[in-house]
Amino acid sequence: MQPFVPEELPLKNINWASFISIMGKANRAVANLNGVLYGIPNPAILLSPMTTQEAVLSSKIEGTQADFQDVLKFDAGETVEEESRKQDIHEIRNYRKALSRGIKLLEEKPFCLNSLLEMHGILLDSVRGSDKGRGYFRTIQNWIGTPDTPLKEAMFVPPAPMYLMDYLSAWEKYYHAEEPDPLVQLAIVHGQFEIIHPFIDGNGRMGRMIIPLFLYEKKLLSHPCFYLSAYFEAHRDEYVMKLRAIGNPGAWTDWILFFLTAIATQAEQNSNRAKAIQDLYEKLKAKMIDITHSQYAIPILDRMFERPVSRSSDFFDQPNMPSIPMVMTILGKLKKHGILKSLRQGSGRRAQILVLAELVNLCEGKEIF
Repeated sequence: MQPFVPEELPLKNINWASFISIMGKANRAVANLNGVLYGIPNPAILLSPMTTQEAVLSSKIEGTQADFQDVLKFDAGETVEEESRKQDIHEIRNYRKALSRGIKLLEEKPFCLNSLLEMHGILLDSVRGSDKGRGYFRTIQNWIGTPDTPLKEAMFVPPAPMYLMDYLSAWEKYYHAEEPDPLVQLAIVHGQFEIIHPFIDGNGRMGRMIIPLFLYEKKLLSHPCFYLSAYFEAHRDEYVMKLRAIGNPGAWTDWILFFLTAIATQAEQNSNRAKAIQDLYEKLKAKMIDITHSQYAIPILDRMFERPVSRSSDFFDQPNMPSIPMVMTILGKLKKHGILKSLRQGSGRRAQILVLAELVNLCEGKEIF
């Protein structure tokens, strides 16, 4: 197989009329999500579990097996015996760190290829693939196929490395261009990135990280809380098939329609989930104040929303916290009234592990605690 030659950006033969209906639906859904985000105080904290879930699902598309609760427990200090599961969790945690760094970089400068490289360096830090050009664009030919597949039997061969920087420069320029509809533009940005496949490893995850950064930088969202991997994971075969078809006649139109449908569907689901999380926060805030009669109930609640599974000792050195005995008294009251559950009892110097079960169950859409 010969290396793929991407179409020049901006695409010259887009049938904009075919997107009108779904384009309007997708834009309305994103605008509604943005309205929800505006109403959430400190969405970075309240929606932190959704960010973790996005990292889990985006990594799962690439084959990891660790789930949401595995990561939350590991964050709280639970040990993992199985080495492959531990590696999965580290990859998911790196995804969170890389996305967080990408958001931080947007406060300093517009998104650029150097930002992409820095995020990639974080994504593959000390995990599987760390020896595969971490933090660098590839200088060799890569290809996609089943394990140990030779190049001649590959399902897809990305562009040749000698032309890679030309394609990436054009891609970066298009990322910052003005198109009639930014969501269609985002579909092209994501699709073109995936077929350029600029890294030896981590291309799928990097491409999905770009989605919330683009929406945030284009001011379609007031906070980069957009989680599309749930749709891609649920329609994984179609997602992969439509990406790999790009280059065939009509394939860009099919891909854009698929992507806009994903945006419209997932934006609505994200809005509903975010509103449910906010409602839960307000309910628990009133309940905790009533139970504890303490000004410290809210900082503890905020910490539990940021990390729904935590060690009791994690609260001791947090800002705005009282003495250790008072913290333990408050946590005891919250356990007694069923707001917090104990996953592991404390013993000696080993802290107990607590879970805000209602929040975790809400994020998972099922009862797991």
